[in-house]
Amino acid sequence: MMFSFAATRPRRRPNLTPMIDVVFLLLVFFMLASRFGMDLALPLTVAGQGSGYSGPPRLVDVAPEGLRLNGVMVSEERLLAELGRLTEAAEDAIILRGDEDTPLQRLVAVMEVLRGAGHTRLVLVE
Repeated sequence: MMFSFAATRPRRRPNLTPMIDVVFLLLVFFMLASRFGMDLALPLTVAGQGSGYSGPPRLVDVAPEGLRLNGVMVSEERLLAELGRLTEAAEDAIILRGDEDTPLQRLVAVMEVLRGAGHTRLVLVE
């Protein structure tokens, strides 16, 4: 007995064109969806640098639940009013300290509020 097998066909190579098209489309999508050049730099004074501190204390503790100015709980509006009373010029140093539970975005938001009110010298301490 002899078995008769069909003639062997040459193996077909897989077609990679659809996969290459998908990869190209993904590349184009992610290039268009990403944002370039949106970095924001926050000018800060590092404690220990610059001129000495003068004037009344201006320590702002930034906590997740609120703000404290020199240990007293205040709202953002009240903070700006009190800092206006405690500072003589916009260049007077304001010291910011975040709690360990405070998100960085909260600290940045308070810094933007202070900068928007004209305070230019913010010192960040641990």
